[in-house]
Amino acid sequence: MKSAMSRALVPFFSWLPSRHPREVEVLPPEQGAGRPASAPEAPDGAKFGLVRKETYLRDTDQVKAYLPDILGRALARIWIDRVFRDRFAADPIGTMADYNVFLPEAIDVEFETEGVTRPRIVVYERRKTGPRRRLLYLQLVMKAGT
Repeated sequence: MKSAMSRALVPFFSWLPSRHPREVEVLPPEQGAGRPASAPEAPDGAKFGLVRKETYLRDTDQVKAYLPDILGRALARIWIDRVFRDRFAADPIGTMADYNVFLPEAIDVEFETEGVTRPRIVVYERRKTGPRRRLLYLQLVMKAGT
């Protein structure tokens, strides 16, 4: 493989939902949903980016379909990059936004290290009534075979 994908920490997929000018509405911050019109460059120059282009997951179905691949890349990066790990642990949603991944307002992401042998990322959906619902979680597992 001679493409840029061969150098990727975890492969990228080109079918992630991207922003379309007519599909995205930026609301003022006082309405609680203000997001930048265009995401900033990744802080490290996107050397190990999470996505190739701005990615807006609009609903729970898209979160379930696409976020595991994106968070898999984040977990791989967490494993090798202490600065990224600390930043992600402090603010997972903000860190993903800095790396051009935008989630629906009803989605929470938690980075868990207490009581687990390996770091785990858990994604929840906040409901209008009742407790929040766990959608998925990711955790690196070491496995060897012969």
